[in-house]
Amino acid sequence: MAAQALRHTPLYEEHKALGARLVDFAGWEMPVQYAGIKAEHEAVRTVAGLFDVSHMGEVVIKGPQAEDAVQRLVTRDVSRLSVGQAGYAAVCYESGGTVDDVLVYRIPEDFLIVVNASNREKDVAHFRENTGDLDVEIIDESDDWALLALQGPRAAELLQPFTQTDLSAIKYYRYEVGEVEGVYAVLSRTGYTGEDGFELFVRPDDAPRVWRRLIEAGAVPVGLGARDTLRLEAGMCLYGNELDAETTPLEAGIGFAVHLDKEQEFVGQEALRRENEAGLKKKLVGFKVEGRGIARHDYPVAVGGETVGSVTSGTLSPTLNEAIGLALVAPDVEDEFEVVIRNKPVAARTVPLPFYKRDKK
Repeated sequence: MAAQALRHTPLYEEHKALGARLVDFAGWEMPVQYAGIKAEHEAVRTVAGLFDVSHMGEVVIKGPQAEDAVQRLVTRDVSRLSVGQAGYAAVCYESGGTVDDVLVYRIPEDFLIVVNASNREKDVAHFRENTGDLDVEIIDESDDWALLALQGPRAAELLQPFTQTDLSAIKYYRYEVGEVEGVYAVLSRTGYTGEDGFELFVRPDDAPRVWRRLIEAGAVPVGLGARDTLRLEAGMCLYGNELDAETTPLEAGIGFAVHLDKEQEFVGQEALRRENEAGLKKKLVGFKVEGRGIARHDYPVAVGGETVGSVTSGTLSPTLNEAIGLALVAPDVEDEFEVVIRNKPVAARTVPLPFYKRDKK
């Protein structure tokens, strides 16, 4: 049986022209780096980096009972979102395990849910299976959009000349519909790096032009490698690492996006309520490695020679120049433990999240 061909975003030729190293990511051929992960990471922290995240999925939920449907599907109380606002949320199974973590946008009449690339088909199926009794339409519009993320302290300054929308008026987790470089765009003040910035939804045919103009203006192209180190420094979850079907959003430390008190029950709400009352079976912690070595995904975490959990994400932080990581561990694990790196226990200690927090002006 022939291997399935990798999918390409509308910016694939741009990545090739820039000499990007391309890898298979969730069935997409995506740039992992251009000049190098460290240089790209530092560009986002100091100036502005430009990411192609067009592999993400966009699912529109519309119809007379659209709000009822979204309330059932996500952990956040979306009745609190106003038009022009977005909210981070989880999607759960009845067990409380996580289907995905998503962004929910309230648009006039409808809702847009942005899902992870690796979960797109699974999420759409889950949405349909759990709303069959409601008068709603669930439309996978993923192929109708390209998504660019411009992130960094100079993102607004760099983007403003290309749009008549007043970027300073867009608050965090809000969006405006307008134009960028003369083409239709949704400008959302969101991101996955810990920096200020914008995510731009544009039509696929318009994406290369917008991409080139932003790079000409000084944005540095950034691949998935630096995207991962940036989100880890910011203490943000990655589905498949910190979140999965066996891990609840409460265990993964995103309880702020779980509204257990919302009147209209969401799928998994009762299981999460029971978990909240009985206590977690595991918890997510941030840590720094105190000995030599870098913690990586799935490395065991031990206390007194006994395995008490595992690393979910780890790297050498380009900003801190320290080995950092996230781990899911037993709830009674305290401040110190060991990460087993190549069969050798190495001392580590827990630290508050996030590892990095930008200075807000």
